[in-house]
Amino acid sequence: MISKAQQKLVRSLEQKKYRQREELFVAEGPKVVNDLLDANFEVVTLFKEQGVMSRLEERECSFVVACSAEELRRISFLQHPQGVLAVFRLPMEEEMKEAQPSQLSLALDGVQDPGNLGTIIRIADWFGIDTIYCSPDTADAWSPKVVQASMGSIARVHILYTDLMALTDKAQTTGIPVYGTLLDGKDIYTQSLTSNGIIVMGNEGKGISPALREHITHPLLIPNFHQGQTADSLNVAIATAITCSEFRRRS
Repeated sequence: MISKAQQKLVRSLEQKKYRQREELFVAEGPKVVNDLLDANFEVVTLFKEQGVMSRLEERECSFVVACSAEELRRISFLQHPQGVLAVFRLPMEEEMKEAQPSQLSLALDGVQDPGNLGTIIRIADWFGIDTIYCSPDTADAWSPKVVQASMGSIARVHILYTDLMALTDKAQTTGIPVYGTLLDGKDIYTQSLTSNGIIVMGNEGKGISPALREHITHPLLIPNFHQGQTADSLNVAIATAITCSEFRRRS
């Protein structure tokens, strides 16, 4: 049975200030919860319907709460709850703030939509990119919507919030290429691409901020193949998938 205090705590974790204060976040569904457990995230409380998720019954959890479907519905952030909801400890902030010369990483400049951020995390996981640098005004990766949209990939991708200006400035001084998708960039399909570097993706409506554009050493464009009137731009998650795919195809 879920107590009123537990229900209040879980529902409060929808807001960033309470996630930060309690140092907790919520994950839902067998796939996402198991991926986080496999990655050794610390589970604090696990709420589950009886008979759901036999794999989890073998796990050693500090606190398991058996509940009814109706009780789970009251604390769930999903329209259709999936039988299990877990409260995890937020991971400790990592110290690494500089791009690694031998790796390909993503940098997100003001991506606001939680669904986009979660999808980008999933894309990074698919293409073997294990680090995403986020500007402070990018959506919080540990919100329920982002965690759910990542479909468990957030367990395997490092999310670091940092000053992207300082990050890319340091990258330039160490010879790390800084790519960015811009409307005045060069055709991604004809340009030379490296197996390392930082790929900067911008805000849904404004793109990469003017100041950060000055730090882009290799501006790229995903060309439009339609001859007539067409869409103004691509969704940032779709653009990220196309860009990552082209980089990996060349490597």
